[in-house]
Amino acid sequence: MTAREKVNILLVDDLPAKLLTYEAILAELDENLLKANSAREALSLLLKSEVAVILIDVCMPELDGFELAQMIRQHPRYQTTAIIFVSAVQVTDHDLVRGYERGAVDYVPVPVAPSLLRAKVRVFAELYRKTKELERFNAELERRVAERTAELAAANAALAQTNEDLERRVEERTREHEAALAQMHQLQKLDSLGQLTGGIAHDFNNLLMAILGHLELVQRSLPNDGRLKRLLDGAMQGAERGATLTKRMLAFARRQELKPEKTDVAELIGGMAEMLTRSLGPMTEIRTEMAPDLGLICIDPNQLELALLNLGLNARDAMPESGTLTISAGVEQMPDGPYVCIAVTDTGHGMDEATLKRATEPFFTTKGLGNGTGLGLSMVEGLAIQSGGQMRISSRLGIGTKVDLLFPQQHPELPEAAPATPADVPEAGHQSYTVLLVDDDPLVSSSTAAMLEELGHTVIETSSVSQALEALCSGAPIDCVITDQAMPGTTGVVLANTIREYWPETPVILASGYADWPEGEAADLPRLAKPYRLSTLSSVLTEVLDTRPPLRRAAAGARLGAS
Repeated sequence: MTAREKVNILLVDDLPAKLLTYEAILAELDENLLKANSAREALSLLLKSEVAVILIDVCMPELDGFELAQMIRQHPRYQTTAIIFVSAVQVTDHDLVRGYERGAVDYVPVPVAPSLLRAKVRVFAELYRKTKELERFNAELERRVAERTAELAAANAALAQTNEDLERRVEERTREHEAALAQMHQLQKLDSLGQLTGGIAHDFNNLLMAILGHLELVQRSLPNDGRLKRLLDGAMQGAERGATLTKRMLAFARRQELKPEKTDVAELIGGMAEMLTRSLGPMTEIRTEMAPDLGLICIDPNQLELALLNLGLNARDAMPESGTLTISAGVEQMPDGPYVCIAVTDTGHGMDEATLKRATEPFFTTKGLGNGTGLGLSMVEGLAIQSGGQMRISSRLGIGTKVDLLFPQQHPELPEAAPATPADVPEAGHQSYTVLLVDDDPLVSSSTAAMLEELGHTVIETSSVSQALEALCSGAPIDCVITDQAMPGTTGVVLANTIREYWPETPVILASGYADWPEGEAADLPRLAKPYRLSTLSSVLTEVLDTRPPLRRAAAGARLGAS
């Protein structure tokens, strides 16, 4: 109790006059006085209210005060309530003992001394009030102890959870660190493999440049002999397959700029049949099922071929003894329009749910160490997403796996003009130019020189930048420069920048067997990607030179020599 609260005092007497007397005497205490004329009325009031002190007349008609006191004490709420007997008769020791046994705490004789009655009631009322305050204090203390105990328990639980989370995070970070190290090592291996692959592809392109160039020139100069023509066509087709192979190698090494184009899916898959058969081996039966009217998709065809090859190799590995690989294509209606769905299905051992969920994670593989990079499916999914499509995988243990590649269907266009063939190459007799050729590879240089001469141009062959600059300074009538990009000690771009400074009107054509072309100032240079055909060389020269008259650079050479 924060402020003084009034307590209830019950006055029990069968005589109204005596109740009025008690009321007048106790009014000075400023408490709530409840009055009852009988034991029954007293019990009713006790059930309705909480009473601090009870004054009971000993002699009452229905129940005397002792019996009423005994009944009151039987109620749990009033087992300790102060009961004061008021008696108008002489109280013997036996009566006192009886009263105390019934629960009385004090006696007041009649006639009542007002000050004595007030003093006794005041003491028990204050005792009741203090007892209630102590009970409330104890209850509040117990509540606070319980709250504090709960807070400590919660804090301990939180601390335990924090420790558990910390241990879990340490374990996760340790696993992540180990995974990151493994990925870094794998990336280093892949980067080294990419550099090696890119270098091999560059050297391959130089060899194919020489082979294709000489074969094409031989084909043009041979008489119309059917057998020789077939032999040469076979040789050139083999060389062109080699060029396609280097493109795939460069694509794997991520050293080729991949450009999407509208592609006929049925034609592309049909053209891969032989390659898939050779790659997957005789234990894998390959089936293709193409729906009619597939239309076109916009994708890099070389990258799609690589993706299908990856899926085929995965399927072969899932069928170590034997099995069937089915590549099918159909049209599937999606919410945003029709899609071409390429499905690759195998009859292998399949994947469980946990493996299926992680199948497209980079570097995740179920193959043994050294037998897989874990990049196959992630690369395929990346291709699908970058091409505006999606990839779906479904698999069941013991039944097989199906991978769906979906790409937006494109509307077919009118056929484009067929690419130039050797018969379409302009014959000699057009305007003749003097071309300075710079290449450190003798085979490539001789092949390119022969192709230029076939086109009716004069060729000055050099094998280094210094020799090329000497030729330019000599005052020779040079109309165009074709330079290789990768040369010992320098690059074709360095030579092009020098020519731009001293011979700004002399065009420079950059040739390279690499796929990563230089950027910056050299980005606008005309380019020749090795291996190139005679028709491509003719087209580039025509674009660069035929709109301009032959120029002579003697004055510029004099300026360079003077400097």
